[in-house]
Amino acid sequence: MSADKTVPLPELGGESEVDLVDQPLQPGAPDPRTAADLEAVFDVPVSVSAILGRARIEVRQLMGLKPGAIVELDRKVGEAIDIYVNDRLVARGEVVLVEDRLGVTMTEIIKPDRN
Repeated sequence: MSADKTVPLPELGGESEVDLVDQPLQPGAPDPRTAADLEAVFDVPVSVSAILGRARIEVRQLMGLKPGAIVELDRKVGEAIDIYVNDRLVARGEVVLVEDRLGVTMTEIIKPDRN
């Protein structure tokens, strides 16, 4: 069985143990990076998908679906959803409601498998 490759996100509400601004630089460490360092990739399009679940149905059943039809998925209510960027699993999260829109909040980041 493979090792768990998830990294929990830190809680950043109120008093945080993470202080990125006033940390001293380590001797020989490179200068901290800023968002401006990524400016070259700001206009690169990416495909983001939030997968709520999967279902296998026959084309005949698919063609017969009407608005309001219920399709049973392979996940339970409240179970984490998968978040893909360019067809690569990068995180897991939860569906949230913000005003009158659905959104996704990331709850954990998936480390890439670098063999």
